[in-house]
Amino acid sequence: MDSSDVRQVTDSRVLAAMSHPLRRRLMDVFKVHGPSTVGLLAERTDQAPANVSHHLKVLAAADLVTEAPELARDRRERWWRLVTRKLRWSNADFDADPAARAVADAATSLNLDRHVALARAWHAADESTQATWNDAPFSTDHWLRLTPEELAELSREMIDVLARWADRELPDDDADRRPVFVFVHGVPARP
Repeated sequence: MDSSDVRQVTDSRVLAAMSHPLRRRLMDVFKVHGPSTVGLLAERTDQAPANVSHHLKVLAAADLVTEAPELARDRRERWWRLVTRKLRWSNADFDADPAARAVADAATSLNLDRHVALARAWHAADESTQATWNDAPFSTDHWLRLTPEELAELSREMIDVLARWADRELPDDDADRRPVFVFVHGVPARP
């Protein structure tokens, strides 16, 4: 993975902008479907266009999304896209300011809530939906004994594997490829 493709967030205002469930969802829709109009975003999130438009303005003010006028077919059509597909932040970057650290903690919590909600939604899907995927969906967990440096190395390796799959050129084989959410956490913990 090219590190220039990742935006390191160090401004708590940016974290605050993305720390809203709908704004997080909108960013995910962009990641899956690419540039979109307000109408397409509203349809894909079951939200009113005015609500989507408001949240796009918040994301744009934080430089998380930007207009893509080159995609418009006429002057009335407004397209939007992500500025950067990949974001990263460290809560430690916000330790000096208690208010900023609270925002970082909230962003981390929202992120985890989003991950768990997507996994729960899959497990709550009806049997016929689950049957189309056979045994492909997975979860796994392992207890490892690692140093901080070894955990960082494991992190880089996992991110590289996921980036290789995410960035690969899709074959032109008419296969039905659907969005699949994958998340991995590696954190020190006590059993």
